[in-house]
Amino acid sequence: MATTPMTFHDDVVAAIDPRITAFESSVEATLLIDPFSDQIVDANPAACALLGYDRALLRQTRPSTLHEGELPALTVFTQAVLHKGAYWTTALNPRHATGQNLQLEYSGCLLPHDGRTLLLLTLTDLDARRRRNVDAVAEDHMRGGIATWQRVERVFQDIERENQLILRAAGEGIYGVNAEGKTTFVNPAAERMLGWTAEELVGKEIHPIVHHTHHDGRHYHNHDCPIYAAFRDGAVHQVDGEVFWRKDGSPAWVEYTSTPIRDRGVVVGAVVVFRDVSQRREADEKLHAALAEVDRLRERLELENAYLQEEIRIETNPRGIIGGSEAIQKTLRQVKLVAPTTAAVMITGESGTGKELIARAIHEASTRSDRPLIRVNCAAIPRELFESEFFGHVRGAFTGATRDRIGRFELADGGTLFLDEVGEIPLELQGKLLRVLQEGNFERVGQERTRAVDVRVIAATNRDLKQEVQRGRFREDLYFRLNVFPIETVPLRERREDIPLLAQHFLTRESKALKSNLRLSEGDARRLTRYDWPGNVRELQNVIERAAILSQNGRLRIDLPDASGAPALTGATRQKADARAVIMTSAEMREHERANILAALEASAGKVFGPGGAAEMLDIKPTTLASRIKALGIAPRPRAM
Repeated sequence: MATTPMTFHDDVVAAIDPRITAFESSVEATLLIDPFSDQIVDANPAACALLGYDRALLRQTRPSTLHEGELPALTVFTQAVLHKGAYWTTALNPRHATGQNLQLEYSGCLLPHDGRTLLLLTLTDLDARRRRNVDAVAEDHMRGGIATWQRVERVFQDIERENQLILRAAGEGIYGVNAEGKTTFVNPAAERMLGWTAEELVGKEIHPIVHHTHHDGRHYHNHDCPIYAAFRDGAVHQVDGEVFWRKDGSPAWVEYTSTPIRDRGVVVGAVVVFRDVSQRREADEKLHAALAEVDRLRERLELENAYLQEEIRIETNPRGIIGGSEAIQKTLRQVKLVAPTTAAVMITGESGTGKELIARAIHEASTRSDRPLIRVNCAAIPRELFESEFFGHVRGAFTGATRDRIGRFELADGGTLFLDEVGEIPLELQGKLLRVLQEGNFERVGQERTRAVDVRVIAATNRDLKQEVQRGRFREDLYFRLNVFPIETVPLRERREDIPLLAQHFLTRESKALKSNLRLSEGDARRLTRYDWPGNVRELQNVIERAAILSQNGRLRIDLPDASGAPALTGATRQKADARAVIMTSAEMREHERANILAALEASAGKVFGPGGAAEMLDIKPTTLASRIKALGIAPRPRAM
């Protein structure tokens, strides 16, 4: 019996796969294609039956002819298989021998042979598969013995088969659940993100495994789960800001979409696509925290800048403490002792004695000198605004609060807060001030958030706070908290040797401002020294400034309340004199004028004319003084050499 000789194609197929019988008898339609020569090398009987061509005719047909009008899609598919080694598509619709376009699924893989690269294609009739599914469901209904979940399982099995390549290649996590909440498939990306394998999840309820708890620890009931809601209400649910729990117990912040799956109009489950956004959320939280910190620092810097500009406008004493008296040296020793510590300091004394100057000296010698010294004049704050001034407020806390505001305590964080005229603080606010000093925290007006601060407090007052405590106008516990290290300033009348130094310092500064060369004479110094200075250093500064403005031809015009130049009265005598005016007769007036001139001559060592002379001290013309000396019968004194 003669045998039919094997064709080239038979030889190739036999050489490629010794199991040619499997190729020939396979129920799956299979083509063997040479993509470089656009040739169908061979087709099995199932492929011939599916496409409606004779085997010999099919071998003579080019793939491009079989897919007329689909050359771009065919090229993309073959290139994808060549590049990836395996690929699938439903975008190709080959023409049946009858001219009808078929709905097929192509699965391709590489098949190297003798230096050639061939493609092995498996063709699946999608229409026939759908018909089989419909027939199976109809049979289930007829028999009535197959449960609904079994039908759903087949639906998901088909979905998994059709999309397995996509699921494996996808970077997002994907899994499916049926209407009972049981997992039907899990892709590799979901396995990597969650740490659970598909074998550990498929067939089990997914919610109790990965979605059981909110990020804050609250139980997440499955009735509230948007994933399950998709197959209950048939709507697509998109969620951001929830967590899935990994196998190791750690949370993964995710955003996900749960899409319902329908079978003949009936929702039978859902497919969930999610991505791990933990790193993005962490970066967003860091960014928000950084922006909030930038806003806080910017607001603080703006307030510090405004505060410092305000301080520049306020005319204050020079930064250095000037004087050589024992009282000043004692104060400097106290400053040196307390400055390196964090102890609260209470500075007491009359107005104008330089309490703020001492506070600045303490701050500048402390370890907080790189942070600002924030000054609060308690006597200038309206009673109803004390709390806001000290602790700040939030927008809407009270009428007129149009924006958040940082208080002086927060502004002085890390630095020093100088409470000038601390005795003016209302009694109802003193308790809150005590709390800040004791605990180091406070709340802004209108806000419950507690803020911590590290502030050193220096207080100053010209009141006797002990008496205020006894009268019930100042809290005793606050007094003891502020009075840890007391410093008492000395009035200017008790350190008269410092007056010429201070006067010359102020005069030098005014000379620079007026661009003149003013000097303090010995007579001027003596006049200033004899004055009692009830306004202390502040009054001295004002007198020197006024004298510089009124100066003519380089000569100062010092205007003191005691214009006669007589020795200053003591405090008691001055109060007595102020109580009742002294009326003198003409003779008494003449004798008083004679005594005054003699005192001036004594002070000037007999010098009448020129700088430092008696005429200058008495602020009268030298010729006028000479006439009065002659009229009063005052013998001229020899000038000291």
